[in-house]
Amino acid sequence: MEAEPPPENRHDDHHPSTSGGGLGYFHLRLLCPAAPLLLLLLRSDRLYSLSLSRRRGPRLRLLASPRRRHGRRRRALLLSTSGCALRLTHRSSSADAVRVNGRPLLRGGCPADLAVGDEVSLLRRGTRYGFLVEKFVSCERPKLAAAEPCGEVLVLRAESLRKRLRAISESHDPLSFLRDSHCVENGSDDVRVKKAREEDVFLPLNLNAPIDAVAEEGLLREDCNLGQGKLEHCTDSAIAKNETDELIQRSKGSCDGNTEQKEYSNENTEQQHNENEGCYSDGSTFFLNRLIGIGSDVKVEQRSGVTLPQLLHPMDSLERVFIATFTSDVPQNLPVTIACHNKETCWSASRESRTAAPFGSYPNLLLVYPQFPEEIAFGKDRKKQGVACHHPKLLVLQRKDSMRVIVTSANLVPRQWHLITNTVWWQDFPCRTSTDYSALFSKVEESKSDFATQLVSFIAFLINEVPSQSYWINEIAKYNFEGAAGYLIASVPGIYARNPHYLESNYCLSRKQILHTKSAHRMFLGSVQTSVVGLSHRFHIPSDAGSKLKALSVLLSKCHVNMHGTTEVILKRNTNIPADANAVSVLVADLDKFTEEDSVHLGFLPREVAKWVSPLSDLGFFTFSGFIYPREALEAAYGATNTKVQLLLYVSKGPEFSQISRLIQDEHFPLLCSLVASLKRSLGLWRLEEVLSHFKWPETLETDFFYSASSIGTSINPQFIASFASAAGKRCNQDLDSEESDPEWGCWTANHELKKPSINLLFPTIDRVKNGACGIQLSRHLLSLPERTWQRLRSTGIFRDAIPHPYERIGHPMHVKVAQRRFESRLGRHSFGWTYCGSHNFSPAAWGQQLPPPKANPTEARAVSSGPRLHICNYELGIILIIPPSAMSKQISGRRHEINDIALPFVVPPPQYKLGDRPATSLAMREAMAEARILQSNDLVLDLSQDTDEDIPDEDDEHVIELSDCSPEEKEEEKIYAETLWEQVDSSQSQGKDQAGQ
Repeated sequence: MEAEPPPENRHDDHHPSTSGGGLGYFHLRLLCPAAPLLLLLLRSDRLYSLSLSRRRGPRLRLLASPRRRHGRRRRALLLSTSGCALRLTHRSSSADAVRVNGRPLLRGGCPADLAVGDEVSLLRRGTRYGFLVEKFVSCERPKLAAAEPCGEVLVLRAESLRKRLRAISESHDPLSFLRDSHCVENGSDDVRVKKAREEDVFLPLNLNAPIDAVAEEGLLREDCNLGQGKLEHCTDSAIAKNETDELIQRSKGSCDGNTEQKEYSNENTEQQHNENEGCYSDGSTFFLNRLIGIGSDVKVEQRSGVTLPQLLHPMDSLERVFIATFTSDVPQNLPVTIACHNKETCWSASRESRTAAPFGSYPNLLLVYPQFPEEIAFGKDRKKQGVACHHPKLLVLQRKDSMRVIVTSANLVPRQWHLITNTVWWQDFPCRTSTDYSALFSKVEESKSDFATQLVSFIAFLINEVPSQSYWINEIAKYNFEGAAGYLIASVPGIYARNPHYLESNYCLSRKQILHTKSAHRMFLGSVQTSVVGLSHRFHIPSDAGSKLKALSVLLSKCHVNMHGTTEVILKRNTNIPADANAVSVLVADLDKFTEEDSVHLGFLPREVAKWVSPLSDLGFFTFSGFIYPREALEAAYGATNTKVQLLLYVSKGPEFSQISRLIQDEHFPLLCSLVASLKRSLGLWRLEEVLSHFKWPETLETDFFYSASSIGTSINPQFIASFASAAGKRCNQDLDSEESDPEWGCWTANHELKKPSINLLFPTIDRVKNGACGIQLSRHLLSLPERTWQRLRSTGIFRDAIPHPYERIGHPMHVKVAQRRFESRLGRHSFGWTYCGSHNFSPAAWGQQLPPPKANPTEARAVSSGPRLHICNYELGIILIIPPSAMSKQISGRRHEINDIALPFVVPPPQYKLGDRPATSLAMREAMAEARILQSNDLVLDLSQDTDEDIPDEDDEHVIELSDCSPEEKEEEKIYAETLWEQVDSSQSQGKDQAGQ
């Protein structure tokens, strides 16, 4: 709580004096473990005593009435208010008991005049408590015309509020008192206030007022769900709405200001922090959010961080906003799409429950609940919901001339932007002169950035089941992302195999006839992992099953199998099937001398795939070709397995691809969105590896490798740590120029990790959390480290204390997820490496866990060799900033860009745990809370047990292992769809033969 000594001239422009005259209220912000940043209002014509209660535990109690008898021994502090003057007197015998701005206050009852910005601390039983003089609000009637009663009404309202607060505090049943909606207007002194409300008297709003932390504490939720009932009926949400509206109003009021754009560097950081102006970033670094309670000093304010109004400025030019967050409070009038977490709806199989709208107070708001796939549910049973959450923190702000992409670690709730340290990265991208759809399919190895590809792919994942929101795919294609300073790293729930290599195909899907055309590599856009449905029906009919199986076996034996074990099949449009005009048949044939009569009809594309494949092919925007594993298809046809037959759908540019921007219509956007969402991308650990593998990182020059996260998973073990380190570029061999062709050569393994740990994990100690400004209350739902994980890893020595930086943030909880691997040249003249920031915590749920190969059945030979698979539970998003080695590094303004230019939110190098240190595990925090009796009834202590700003479930090792045996099976609705198509295909073929015979 100690602060830097104040300047000699304390009553300068930045520490305005409270001296003067007039009625008003002092705002005191409590800073103590038992009262997390609560705001007290002191009337300026009263005497107050601030003391500690022994009977009810360590806390600060406000004794508003000077007439009550209190022993002199308990009067630790006296606050006398007269007019606009605030004076402090203490009667403690200790020389260091009371401090003002870190300096001891002299003994003997000598008073001290306090100014706005002063911090007072009191030592009590080894713990410091205190308060900050935040502001003084005058209630004197302003000089207005007689016809303008604003000042008088403001005084009346302030007096009414004071009386109501006193009545609540003295009530025997405060809850019943609050439920009485007439309690404010029953008193005779409040009649004029009521009359003013009825006459719609305008009361001026102080747009520069700080966010009230009392209202912050109103953001308590029953769970992490955000739904219509809570937005419209919940008092907590109404309080949060008022705060958000105030943020928006500030931004609207500042739209005429000029945005000063300044580059960021560690040596000369001048970030614009005026709430009346915006902010600028070139994307080469990240910033921190500005916290309440710091920044009153000019030097501190210049580095105190960025605010949400600054990021949204100017509000008037915003056209629409896309938000992806764990939980959120929202602007009221702006067109906004929010993808957020709901612990029930996200696991529902019903598409109708995937959105929520309309909202009476938010007419332009749509909530989207992204779905979790069945394969990550325990035992493939959605009732046994897996460990998963929708956890990204993304904001996309669209304007006519630019699009701002914001990747942060903060959820969109006031608490996380005002009280908790979070990282914020953003960059503005200009509008193109013409829409470019090819940018949506770029690759990381190409010269152009794949930022647009990753962004549009992630958004498509979230809105794929909401066709009305698919226009976002088209909007992103209007902006130029080639100048992106970083690489997006996304995680999406599912079980993934490695992306297949490009395969040259000979046949592609066509509406009119089966086309034989050689696909060119330059036209290839990507692949889609899908399946063939209907085998179980077609090949299990006794009448012709034998002949069909024999024909299939003969054809598959003749098919050319490529080096990846697949063979090409023919995709045929079925335009004459009434059940589905988009139906696509999968045919197996001898491609060297193809005739449709000699082919075998294997099955169909799933309905959900055919509904966008067929129209996009018909429009000429894309071409599609397919490959299967022949032995897998034969096994499924014989009934040896119930799993789906995989089909790799290769996507290339169609003949009309270059004309998409001219030909595309609104009804085509959902089709394009489904394609983009279905294309295979590298995710989680594999995306990290994909990005970093393009650079050579010299192991001998490494100086630091650490990860700071607010949550560390239950299933963290040497295997996962080694997988992360390997994906991050860690190698065991020193010969980086080796000609060894084995891709596993030099990879960092669990054995290497056990011998020499690769990475340090930053996590605060329990003592640091207990001594924070808010104590444990604000941290217990932010920090997650299971006790068993700590016990498993404590002997490795990889834990480091997470000390906030800069100094002013000490005592405030950190919710950052930051990783960095740093190198330094041999002569120490250049630092380079990479830095990650975003939403990924250090856990397999966020980054993915590599699964062991499926258990082999000794009685059955599997057709497909099982390669590595990655199991991801969460939706996550982050950004990785790369400073390459000197030979590849960028130069900005004539100066070499270095990784040391990125200011980190914690002290580096992070100190190792001392003997006896213990991290703030869930168990440690529960024990500390029990010892401090924080959960006892206390009128100044708010129970944050329902706070779910960040409620990250623990992982279960056993369930993760169980998932290794999961293989997708054909769903019942897919079987019904295929059976219907088979019946109509057979009927159509019979009619065709009859007509030919006639």
